[in-house]
Amino acid sequence: MISTTTWLLFCVACIALAATPGPNMLFLVSRTLAQGRAAGFVSLAGTSTGFALHAIAAALGLSALLAAVPMAYDVVRVAGAIYLAWLAIVTWRSAGERGAASAPRDDSPATMYRQGLVTSILNPKLAVFQLALFPQFIDPARGHVLLQSLVLAVTQLVIVIAGDSLCVAAASGARQWFARRPGWSRWSKRALAGVFGALAARLAVESRI
Repeated sequence: MISTTTWLLFCVACIALAATPGPNMLFLVSRTLAQGRAAGFVSLAGTSTGFALHAIAAALGLSALLAAVPMAYDVVRVAGAIYLAWLAIVTWRSAGERGAASAPRDDSPATMYRQGLVTSILNPKLAVFQLALFPQFIDPARGHVLLQSLVLAVTQLVIVIAGDSLCVAAASGARQWFARRPGWSRWSKRALAGVFGALAARLAVESRI
């Protein structure tokens, strides 16, 4: 089993990484500002599920496929960019829809969860990063490698969820102030569309390094 010292060092590394703004954090903050705390946490459930799948894949060694086969990496990367670009268009259009209260239509919880899940899954760099991170804290001499990997995966997931939850809570507080401003609902959805577009562009041009 992993030693306590190694596990604590891994926790420190995960906390540092969780505190660094990334695509998931930007997505969650934007979603919360656009639709509120509940929307942020539903989206967090989606991104966390995707993160967990990446972590499990890294523990099982499946992420090695993305690292070893450039075409596999590029297929996932391009698919992710296309999906995010589509979300940007759909979200921008929804911001222009008017309902009974002249407010843009909000996405359903199922849609928000699915968007968070797919956005996280279609980020191949996350899988490759975890594949590079885990071996640094695994010692084959201390027992079953798969079990050690799963311990690291669960640890990282808990820390990421905790960090992202704090971001959602903070964004929710900020939204209460912004919500008193006329037109905020529509412009916040357009900002969310902009975030999707920026993430799509970033994913489209980034390399594996």
